Amino acid sequence: MDSTRKKKLIWQLPFLTLLIVGTVFIIRQQRSIPYQHSQGFIFGTTYSITYQYDEDLKAEIEDKLKQVDAALSMFNEKSVITRVNTGDGIIPDSETGRMFLDVFQLGMNISKDTDGAFDMTVAPLVNAWGFGFKNGQMPTSEQVDSIRQFVGYQKVKFEEARDRRLGVIEKQDARTMLDCSAIAKGYGVDAVAKVLADKGIKNYLVEIGGEVVTCGISEKRLPWKIGVTKPTDDSLHVSGELQTVLNITDKAMATSGNYRNFYYKNGRKYAHTIDPKTGHPVQHNILSATVLCDRCAIADAYATAFMVMGFEGARRILDKHPELMAYLIYDDKGENKVWYSPSLKDAVGQ
Repeated sequence: MDSTRKKKLIWQLPFLTLLIVGTVFIIRQQRSIPYQHSQGFIFGTTYSITYQYDEDLKAEIEDKLKQVDAALSMFNEKSVITRVNTGDGIIPDSETGRMFLDVFQLGMNISKDTDGAFDMTVAPLVNAWGFGFKNGQMPTSEQVDSIRQFVGYQKVKFEEARDRRLGVIEKQDARTMLDCSAIAKGYGVDAVAKVLADKGIKNYLVEIGGEVVTCGISEKRLPWKIGVTKPTDDSLHVSGELQTVLNITDKAMATSGNYRNFYYKNGRKYAHTIDPKTGHPVQHNILSATVLCDRCAIADAYATAFMVMGFEGARRILDKHPELMAYLIYDDKGENKVWYSPSLKDAVGQ
């Protein structure tokens, strides 16, 4: 080794030592930061959030969830969506107004992409079949046909405004009602994840009613593990048996299934997923649809659409959207079978 190379090495050693020491210090410091845990109740369901940070952010998290509720909850008499449904359709120029508009436009795009399988106007049909907040008698064919006259995403549109409003939702029929319940939980998960990310938090899991966003690693210094529930008839939510566990991180995940929301009448099972085109509960062979992508709101909406479209319809959408991944459980002549995106191969395990 010549003298010039020796001198370079001598000068480089202190910097390399400093780099190593600094890296070890950062890793130790990161490991010393505790994981916080927040639980609560929102959107008619529970939430559970775990994140590595040196402060408890429960107050900020709940403030954000209350904003989403004030934008999208049909059970909140003062929410933006309630005012749109019962009033003049005005979207206020406010944080809650912007949230509502974001979800409305996202939902409309997914409705078009799925040929109406995802439809935010389907609530009157859901209520008619007894799955909403009006649990009445089973509708007749005439009643279903009557309701279908004002159900359909094409029957609403957004018109921009130039004053202090963001715009107006215009309806072809005043009876048309918007319902964001098939996308709101996912949107809420995204909103909380953004709160954490904006704080510079790298490791977290946000879960609302089974919809999830993960980032980084868990307290065990491993990728987050998210269970997919086995689709067995469980209307009381007492069965916790898992079909599989997905090892995922830096992804959003949402699941839709008929195995936990259904009822029997006259010996026949009626699932909660309603096909907006027929007005009747779906009769497809798909039992559970789990979708993974970068935004939980998108995963939430497509999971619902897949339940309406069935196995083959879901596969067509997935072929068109490589950014979406799915884990589908379906019935094949009385036997439950599984199909999942090839890109999920390394994530599927026990």
